[in-house]
Amino acid sequence: MQWSRRREDKAPDGVTLPDDLSSEPGPVDDQNVLIVALDGFLSAGSGPRIAAEHLVSGHGEIMHSFDIDAMFDYRARRPTLRFHRDHYLDYDEPRLDVVREHDLTGRPYYVLAGPEPDFLWERFAAEVREVVDDLDIDLTLSLGAVPMGVPHTRPMLVTAHGTSPELIDRTNLWSAELVVPSSAQSMLEYRLGSWGHEAAGYVAHVPHYLAQVDYPGAAVVLLEAVTDRIGLQLDLTPLRERHAGTMVDIEQQIADQHGSELVSGLEQQYDAFTRGAAQSLLASDEELPSAEELAGQFEQYLARQRKDGDS
Repeated sequence: MQWSRRREDKAPDGVTLPDDLSSEPGPVDDQNVLIVALDGFLSAGSGPRIAAEHLVSGHGEIMHSFDIDAMFDYRARRPTLRFHRDHYLDYDEPRLDVVREHDLTGRPYYVLAGPEPDFLWERFAAEVREVVDDLDIDLTLSLGAVPMGVPHTRPMLVTAHGTSPELIDRTNLWSAELVVPSSAQSMLEYRLGSWGHEAAGYVAHVPHYLAQVDYPGAAVVLLEAVTDRIGLQLDLTPLRERHAGTMVDIEQQIADQHGSELVSGLEQQYDAFTRGAAQSLLASDEELPSAEELAGQFEQYLARQRKDGDS
């Protein structure tokens, strides 16, 4: 393991959870917590990545570095670099680190962030277990986001999960049982539970027509869930302002592309669900506009967002 190396290298409209979804217990501010936010399968709207960027200052201590070279599929997820006239610059080297950071009050917390491993999941989980043991971690919290058939105009829902019922700190409105593809992050939680470690997490429900672009609201609700639970003091104002700007862009594109009817259909289903009339928020071709219809309505918005991200 690599230890103590310096690293050189509420909310706006549409993201606040209803008050009655919060659990009764207050935050636990004396736990040693590892926050896991991997950029990969559970990354709709780039929510976990944006949250990790907010949690990691760039000046924290790297407590452990994983051998990402053995875990990363370079040909499937090619890192970028810049070609300037006659030479290459700024190689975006993949990194997967556990970093110690501090909140506004000086309280320490740990963040495991970077690309989700493509290979060697079991070795990755075992290595995280060593880190959890060595750092005396009390609780591992994972942050994820998935595309769902929900509108951006309604409060974003968050599903809580954990290795035991006692670790679920909020009421889940969506409570279906289904078989889903696994991820390194979800498998890690499963393994930690089998090894006797406490692990829990949150999954934000991102509008599926915005799943491929940066949606800061997902990061906001995930970080709010963390701060509510463990009492971290974080300044979320920059993320909330960024999300407010994103919402303005979305509304403008809806108006330009005459997409109000599509959003209205999603709003009706969302409202019916929250009243208990529906059983699932998962998008279905029979009940919701298709992804192709939504993509057509938001084509210009998505293209502009991708172009801005590349610039």
